[in-house]
Amino acid sequence: MKILVINGPNLNLLSKRDESIYSNFNVDQIVELLRNEFKEFEFSSFQSNVEGELVSKIQSADENFDGLIINPGAYAHTSIAMMDALEICKIPKIEVHLSHLANREDYRQTLLTAKNTNGYISGFKENSYLAAAYLLKKIIR
Repeated sequence: MKILVINGPNLNLLSKRDESIYSNFNVDQIVELLRNEFKEFEFSSFQSNVEGELVSKIQSADENFDGLIINPGAYAHTSIAMMDALEICKIPKIEVHLSHLANREDYRQTLLTAKNTNGYISGFKENSYLAAAYLLKKIIR
């Protein structure tokens, strides 16, 4: 099974962010962790700070992949375009967030993109991705 992992804005700079909120893993290490834990999956990774590039990647995901793990970053709270692309994408999708959003600022409480996924996971740092892969394994048969 092929799983696409999409990471949005600022996730390329995890090493410069507060480890107590986010993680001490960078996106490459997170994908390597996934590969080590779920050898039955073939993981591909994509990161962009550009909303349109992320939308295009979501739009083409169901052509080549069986499932999607997406961390839209700040676009989770603002991007109607990504929300719409996720609605159109018909493969199983799990949204993840490294930080515990319920403990964060008020503007982070609205998740536009999550409504068009199978569910979302927040607050478990790099383990949020592992939980998403585990759930995709259960969903994709």
